[in-house]
Amino acid sequence: MYGNAADRPERERRYPTDMTDGEWAEVRPLLPVPGWMHGRGGRPEAYCHRQILDAVRYLVDNGIKWRAMPADFPPWDRVYAFFRRWRDHALIQEFHDRLRAQVREKLGRDAEPTAGVIDSQSIKADAVVGADSRGFDGGKLVNGRKRHVVVDTLGLLLGVMVTAADVGDRNAAKELLARVADAHHRLNLIWADGGYTGSLVEYCLATFALVLAIVKRSADRRGFVVLPKRWIVERLFAHLMQSRRLVRDFERCTSSAEAMVYWSMIGLMTRRLARQRPQRG
Repeated sequence: MYGNAADRPERERRYPTDMTDGEWAEVRPLLPVPGWMHGRGGRPEAYCHRQILDAVRYLVDNGIKWRAMPADFPPWDRVYAFFRRWRDHALIQEFHDRLRAQVREKLGRDAEPTAGVIDSQSIKADAVVGADSRGFDGGKLVNGRKRHVVVDTLGLLLGVMVTAADVGDRNAAKELLARVADAHHRLNLIWADGGYTGSLVEYCLATFALVLAIVKRSADRRGFVVLPKRWIVERLFAHLMQSRRLVRDFERCTSSAEAMVYWSMIGLMTRRLARQRPQRG
């Protein structure tokens, strides 16, 4: 039996993105359990999940095409089928959220956050991105898509939504904050920049019981200034830019673009878990 049930030790670790034994020890108990292990039908998968996870991590980090998957990984179409299944059934979010809870607890925090930061990032889109999901951001002069994200105070992802680049931050924030507030019931405070001012502040308080605190840049300050709380989400964007698959949007559908962001954060958190020691509160 393969899949979740057993490891395939014959593949040696050779790429920087391959999980170490320490990472795999942290990851394996958190993987969603397939239905056949609970007697709900189906059959064991043909490839070990560790190999599949390493293959997806390699693709995200190196920005390769699916068909360019190295030969020592499982066949590219099997890896893509795994990626698509986890994307369509929200298993990638489930796995990501379990990892985030583990990271927070090992840092002495509660598993569920009470505060977060919201922001957006415009990114150029590849030619495969259709006109129905791309646009032009006049402020950033970017033709492509926009990533709207909410992070906790540790810079860990709470939610992501990918839209055309011409979608306004306030309009996208209503839908994104609805998702985040529904998934994180303890959340009560969100920091944001000046692009989220206006009626959105009252809307968040009345609809989601969220306080939207606007962090503005002082008018008398010139040059680069580190603004309180807002640097946390900028650090997440800097991490995403280290994944070559995310430097430009290559995904045909926005759900795949969102899944790629989750996979990038999964790589970050597994490395943190492998090197962290539990801290006392």
